[in-house]
Amino acid sequence: MISLDGPILVTGAGISGAGCARMLCDLGARVTVADDDETARFRVSEATGCETVDVVTALSEVERYRMVITSPGWRPDTPILRRAAEVGVEVIGDVELAWRLDQAGYFGAPRTWLVITGTNGKTTTTAMCAAMMSQGPDTAAAVGNIGVAVGDALTAEPRIDVLVAELSSFQLHWAPTLTPDAGVLLNLADDHIDWHGSFDGYADAKLRALRGAYAIIGSDDPEVVSRTSATEGTETITVGFTLGEPEAGQLGVLDGNLVDNAFGENLVLAPADGISPAGPAGIYDALAAAALARSQGLDPAAIREALAVYEVSGHRGQVVHSHSGVDYIDNSKATNPHAAGAALTGHDSVIWIAGGQLKGATVDDLVARHAPHLKAVLLLGVDRDRLAEAVRRHAPHVPVHRTDSTDPEEAMMELVARAVEIAEPGDVVLLAPAAASLDMYRGMGHRGDSFARAARDLTE
Repeated sequence: MISLDGPILVTGAGISGAGCARMLCDLGARVTVADDDETARFRVSEATGCETVDVVTALSEVERYRMVITSPGWRPDTPILRRAAEVGVEVIGDVELAWRLDQAGYFGAPRTWLVITGTNGKTTTTAMCAAMMSQGPDTAAAVGNIGVAVGDALTAEPRIDVLVAELSSFQLHWAPTLTPDAGVLLNLADDHIDWHGSFDGYADAKLRALRGAYAIIGSDDPEVVSRTSATEGTETITVGFTLGEPEAGQLGVLDGNLVDNAFGENLVLAPADGISPAGPAGIYDALAAAALARSQGLDPAAIREALAVYEVSGHRGQVVHSHSGVDYIDNSKATNPHAAGAALTGHDSVIWIAGGQLKGATVDDLVARHAPHLKAVLLLGVDRDRLAEAVRRHAPHVPVHRTDSTDPEEAMMELVARAVEIAEPGDVVLLAPAAASLDMYRGMGHRGDSFARAARDLTE
């Protein structure tokens, strides 16, 4: 499955590349790291003792390497990766490397791998599942894009037995043989098309999470259902989860409870009320996490206990302030229309704060679907006019307020002030931008913190 004989090239001297280089060097492999950042090369050389070169040099001699390990952000059309493929040098990513080393026994008996992917909800589902599995007999941890880096998890002391891995489409693209014990695909919508070249390429990468013994799918997502029907008749067992009453082979909601009709017969797992984050999106993620946990034989009591104490992490749908019967909800993590749609679902009267970098995504379906529940739309950021036009076309009855300020704090303060003016008891003021934040903010966390601060300052 993997041989450490012969030289190995690692492309990228950032966190991922440095971690791979360190792990390989510790195992005695001959490693060269390629990066055009001289400072980054120096740091990784100092830390590992490996050889480093610039990318042009690596490109000119790529055929001499046994294997190329690439950082997940490097696109498939990067010249050095294209050249490696042309000359027959295998290119894999950091997750695939960790998977192969684990399966080959370099770090003891192979671990249990549970993989979570999808366009929206990955982080919450991963954290929920890790909390559930930690209630079981084995040591479990969230790894990948949250928690511990996958490579570090293999060498952690005490040993981590269950890796609950949040993986992106980039990581899965570079993981050609990864076969988790169970994997979940939450949902599929347009995202990262520029990197993958097409929606099919993006979806195909996500589907790699479902090659193990259990393929757990979001049964309420037509795109997921249509693309996973091909697994029928294989050795993989497909388990669905739904916000409705579950059919046989599904988990769902019945009489106000999360129930398992796949590994039991309408077995009650936990009450749906009280799950964090509140609303359909939180319940959906909890069902996915519970399906993963149940596939590994976890007792319902452990699932119930984990959900009772779990609190969603920052900027993912928590109520950050309440005043005069109005909740202010920070879902700054909703950086694409699909995620924003999940955030809007379940609210009857919403003052929606949105805008930023749409990255080419369309918002017409999003606005049309949620138009009946929009009380006002407040917009900021570089693509605010595109959002305003969508509201004009599909929700002409909804008032729109745009700020032209490019100062991040001033812009958010203006919009929240407008929300405070028009909000009435029972409304929610929801930050769910449907767009990235880097046109104005340092990141989605900065944007969410600005919203929460404005809500508190303007109502106290």
